[in-house]
Amino acid sequence: MIKNTENSGLKRDAIFLAITLIIAIGLLSLFPGKKKAVTAASWSFFVEMIWILPGVMVLMGLFMVWVPKEMVEKYLGKTSGIKGFSLAILFGALPTGPLYVAFPLAASLIRKGARISNIIIFLSAWACIKVPQEMIELQFLGPGFMAARLVLTIGFVVIMGLSVERIIEWSADNPHKAKGGNDDEGI
Repeated sequence: MIKNTENSGLKRDAIFLAITLIIAIGLLSLFPGKKKAVTAASWSFFVEMIWILPGVMVLMGLFMVWVPKEMVEKYLGKTSGIKGFSLAILFGALPTGPLYVAFPLAASLIRKGARISNIIIFLSAWACIKVPQEMIELQFLGPGFMAARLVLTIGFVVIMGLSVERIIEWSADNPHKAKGGNDDEGI
C-alpha cells in the first residue's frame, strides 16, 4: 500500500515537472528576449539549492532519528494548544534561509505527529517573521511599526493555520462535498 502511494506520488511529480517544463518552453518561445534572464535566474536557484539542500537533508535525517515522535506530538501535536502555536512561530522565526528549506522540515514534523495548523504557522512564520528582518524594521521604521506588523502577522498566521486545518479536516470528513458533489451520490 505504501509502495503504491509512493509510486503514484512520483508519477504525479513527474507529470507536474513535465507540465511545468512544457509551459516554460512555451513561454520562452513566445518571449525569446526573456530567455537569458530566465536561464540565469534558474541556474542561480539551482546552484543555491545544490549547496543548501544536502545540509537540510542531513539535518532532517538527524531530526528523524534523534527527536522522538512523542516529543513532537506533545509540543506540536493536536493537544499542544497555544504552546504549540508559540513554538511553531518561534521555530519558524529563528532560522534564516529560503522558504524551500522549511518544506522538508514541515514534512518531517507532519510524519512525527505535528498538528496541521502548527505546520501552517511554522511555514508562515518562516516566510513572514525573521529576527534579522525585525531588527531592520526596528532600525529603519521604528518600534511602533515593527510591533504593529509583528502583532498583525502573528494574529493572521494563527488564524490562517486554524482555517487551513479546519478546511482540511472538513474535506477529509466530506469528500463528496469537497469535490463539489452531492452527499446522496453513490447511495
